[in-house]
Amino acid sequence: MQPVIHHPWTLTEQEAISLQKQLALQVKTEDQVKEVQHIAGVDVAYHVAEDVLVAGIVVLDAASLQVVESVVVSDSVAFPYIPGLFSFRELPPLMKAFEKLQTVPQLIVCDGQGIAHPRRFGLASHVGLLYDIPAIGCGKTRLLGEYAQPDSHRGACSPLLDEGEIVGAVLRTQADTKPVFVSVGHGISLPTACEWITRLAPKYRLPETTRQVDQLVNKALAGLGN
Repeated sequence: MQPVIHHPWTLTEQEAISLQKQLALQVKTEDQVKEVQHIAGVDVAYHVAEDVLVAGIVVLDAASLQVVESVVVSDSVAFPYIPGLFSFRELPPLMKAFEKLQTVPQLIVCDGQGIAHPRRFGLASHVGLLYDIPAIGCGKTRLLGEYAQPDSHRGACSPLLDEGEIVGAVLRTQADTKPVFVSVGHGISLPTACEWITRLAPKYRLPETTRQVDQLVNKALAGLGN
């Protein structure tokens, strides 16, 4: 898979912030999701001892939620650790993983944020816009915003608000469990994003996309340096 837009990756902090603000204006928050056969889960982790990033992609069959393809790539760090600019650090190795991917997904779920971000442009927005594929951010924790706890039943949600703007939803994927934080990445509405995350989490708190890609990346991290 190749990106449909290109921009420089060697940037200063201020240049990255400026580009982030420009790209955020291109994010679409209405549904562009069509027939979904394959869904990709993506994640990136840092190996401190080896000073490398490990990027993983797992593609699931949308109907069965079975893994049909997985790719993992380790790469050197090209951008510093700066809060709010993680996508500029994590996307270069993730793009190398996408290059190896044979199955084109119709939906991407990122272990992170979409527009629930200080400049409304987290990793899920960056990935979705870069490849022009609908994308969802599904974070284990909140990056920003305020919310009321959703009801305890599966599928319950409450709005995530930042400065009065709804930037995401706090979604209970399983009854009486901690919620996840869902936000639009690109090309999808928030209600549809919540529907998909609920569908992708039939048994566990985390969607299968996240569970499977976390396992892939953690196994790769454990193998580094051995």
